[in-house]
Amino acid sequence: MKLDARGAVMAAKKYFDEIQELIGSTLQDILLEELELSEDKNFWLITLGFNRPVLKTKNPLFPELVASPEYKREYKLFKIDSETGEVQSMKIRQV
Repeated sequence: MKLDARGAVMAAKKYFDEIQELIGSTLQDILLEELELSEDKNFWLITLGFNRPVLKTKNPLFPELVASPEYKREYKLFKIDSETGEVQSMKIRQV
Protein backbone atom coordinates (compact mmCIF):
# COMPACT_ATOMS: atom_id res chain seq x y z
CA MET A 1 0.00 0.00 0.00
CA LYS A 2 1.31 3.41 -0.94
CA LEU A 3 2.06 5.97 1.73
CA ASP A 4 -0.35 8.91 1.73
CA ALA A 5 0.68 12.56 2.17
CA ARG A 6 0.06 12.58 5.91
CA GLY A 7 2.16 9.44 6.39
CA ALA A 8 5.01 10.94 4.36
CA VAL A 9 4.99 14.12 6.46
CA MET A 10 4.96 12.07 9.66
CA ALA A 11 7.93 9.99 8.41
CA ALA A 12 9.94 13.14 7.65
CA LYS A 13 9.06 14.74 11.00
CA LYS A 14 9.92 11.57 12.94
CA TYR A 15 13.29 11.30 11.20
CA PHE A 16 14.00 14.98 11.81
CA ASP A 17 13.11 14.63 15.50
CA GLU A 18 15.47 11.65 15.82
CA ILE A 19 18.47 13.50 14.39
CA GLN A 20 17.76 16.93 15.85
CA GLU A 21 20.40 16.55 18.58
CA LEU A 22 23.03 15.99 15.87
CA ILE A 23 22.28 19.38 14.32
CA GLY A 24 23.67 21.01 17.42
CA SER A 25 21.21 23.66 18.51
CA THR A 26 17.71 24.10 19.81
CA LEU A 27 15.35 24.42 16.86
CA GLN A 28 11.99 26.11 17.11
CA ASP A 29 8.78 26.42 15.12
CA ILE A 30 9.20 23.29 13.01
CA LEU A 31 6.52 23.50 10.32
CA LEU A 32 5.55 21.78 7.11
CA GLU A 33 6.44 24.17 4.29
CA GLU A 34 6.06 22.11 1.09
CA LEU A 35 4.68 18.74 0.05
CA GLU A 36 5.01 17.17 -3.39
CA LEU A 37 4.62 13.71 -4.90
CA SER A 38 7.22 13.01 -7.61
CA GLU A 39 5.97 12.64 -11.18
CA ASP A 40 6.64 8.89 -11.15
CA LYS A 41 4.82 8.68 -7.77
CA ASN A 42 7.77 6.84 -6.19
CA PHE A 43 8.80 9.57 -3.74
CA TRP A 44 7.30 12.25 -1.55
CA LEU A 45 9.33 15.46 -1.34
CA ILE A 46 8.71 17.11 2.03
CA THR A 47 10.15 20.47 3.09
CA LEU A 48 10.24 21.25 6.81
CA GLY A 49 11.15 24.74 7.99
CA PHE A 50 12.48 25.72 11.40
CA ASN A 51 14.06 28.61 13.28
CA ARG A 52 17.65 28.28 14.43
CA PRO A 53 18.94 30.66 17.13
CA VAL A 54 21.80 32.93 16.07
CA LEU A 55 23.53 35.31 18.46
CA LYS A 56 23.97 38.82 17.17
CA THR A 57 26.19 41.24 19.04
CA LYS A 58 25.27 44.88 19.11
CA ASN A 59 28.55 46.11 20.62
CA PRO A 60 31.76 44.37 19.49
CA LEU A 61 33.67 45.66 22.55
CA PHE A 62 31.40 43.84 25.02
CA PRO A 63 29.67 41.04 23.09
CA GLU A 64 28.83 38.93 26.14
CA LEU A 65 26.91 41.80 27.73
CA VAL A 66 24.78 42.83 24.77
CA ALA A 67 24.27 39.60 22.85
CA SER A 68 20.64 38.99 22.02
CA PRO A 69 19.15 35.89 20.43
CA GLU A 70 17.77 36.22 16.94
CA TYR A 71 16.49 33.49 14.68
CA LYS A 72 17.27 32.42 11.16
CA ARG A 73 14.70 30.42 9.16
CA GLU A 74 16.15 27.29 7.57
CA TYR A 75 14.65 24.50 5.49
CA LYS A 76 15.33 20.80 4.99
CA LEU A 77 14.07 18.79 2.02
CA PHE A 78 13.28 15.13 2.68
CA LYS A 79 12.88 12.49 -0.01
CA ILE A 80 10.56 9.75 1.30
CA ASP A 81 9.96 6.42 -0.44
CA SER A 82 6.22 6.36 -1.15
CA GLU A 83 6.02 2.58 -0.74
CA THR A 84 7.99 2.03 2.48
CA GLY A 85 8.04 5.46 4.16
CA GLU A 86 11.83 5.22 4.42
CA VAL A 87 13.77 8.49 4.31
CA GLN A 88 16.03 8.35 1.25
CA SER A 89 17.70 11.72 1.74
CA MET A 90 17.69 14.98 3.64
CA LYS A 91 19.12 18.08 1.98
CA ILE A 92 19.40 21.78 2.65
CA ARG A 93 16.57 23.56 0.84
CA GLN A 94 17.54 27.02 -0.41
CA VAL A 95 14.79 29.59 -0.86
